[in-house]
Amino acid sequence: MNTGDLLEILREKAKADSSLRGRLLDTRSSATPLSDFCKISREVGVSLSEMDMIEFGESSYAAMRRSTNGGGENAPLLQWEDDAYEMFLMELELLK
Repeated sequence: MNTGDLLEILREKAKADSSLRGRLLDTRSSATPLSDFCKISREVGVSLSEMDMIEFGESSYAAMRRSTNGGGENAPLLQWEDDAYEMFLMELELLK
């Protein structure tokens, strides 16, 4: 199962459980937000690591860059698109 699939499972769990959603959102104020996020995800049975999240964000961003403007260096800067953690938390905020 790839990281995108795991994030979808976590999203569904957070959608059904407001306590889990709150705990995940609260990781933003942690000294180690990504580590805490991954720890919580593992506690609920979704095996995510910090490197999974970083690689997923970077590879997703690289794919978007290749698909815009021929993938050249003149492709537009996409804010936050390389940060899977922040993108996921933004989605959770919309579930409220």
